[in-house]
Parts: sequence; structure tokens; C-alpha cells
Amino acid sequence: MATILTTHGDVDESQLARTVGFEERPTEFVVWVEYRLDGELVRRDCHVILKQAAVQSEATAANIG
Repeated sequence: MATILTTHGDVDESQLARTVGFEERPTEFVVWVEYRLDGELVRRDCHVILKQAAVQSEATAANIG
């Protein structure tokens, strides 16, 4: 079995409750995975994906240049 690194150290994946979530915002998508041990949140992974990454980077470059 696989183990997951949590706030309680390495815990066997079979002992954890896993929840996946998704939210769409005006400029980004947010995806997260939460792991709970006996109801306590022990790990959260979150990924943010920009909808228009090229536009954002061009605006940042314009501010720098």
C-alpha cells in the first residue's frame, strides 16, 4: 500500500478519507485534494490553472519593460 505524507507523518492511504474539489473562477480553475484522518484535515494539495496564461504573462512583461 502507498503512504501519504501528512501532518501526522507518513500514513497508509487506506486510513485516509480523500476528497477532490473543483472551482471555476473568472480567471482561473482551482483543483484541490484533501485527506482527512478521523475527520481531521491532515493534508491539502491545491493547483491553480490560469485560463489565459499568455495574457497574464504579457501584462507582467509590459509592467517590467
